[in-house]
Amino acid sequence: MERAGTPAIAIITEPFRATAEAMTLAWGMTGYPFLATPHPIANLGDKDLDERADRLLDAVEILLSQRRTSA
Repeated sequence: MERAGTPAIAIITEPFRATAEAMTLAWGMTGYPFLATPHPIANLGDKDLDERADRLLDAVEILLSQRRTSA
């Protein structure tokens, strides 16, 4: 999305933080923003997933706003 000109961020679960950082380096996008949420999420129902998303919303808006400003 970023390369197509649309500001974006990634959301991962905590155990994948090191992998996310390695991927940003491998893809030549050092410093690419991502947010981490507690693991696991696969066993959560819609209500719990919505609550997790709601807790990330402010940070998502801030990061996307920063991406738009720097673009």
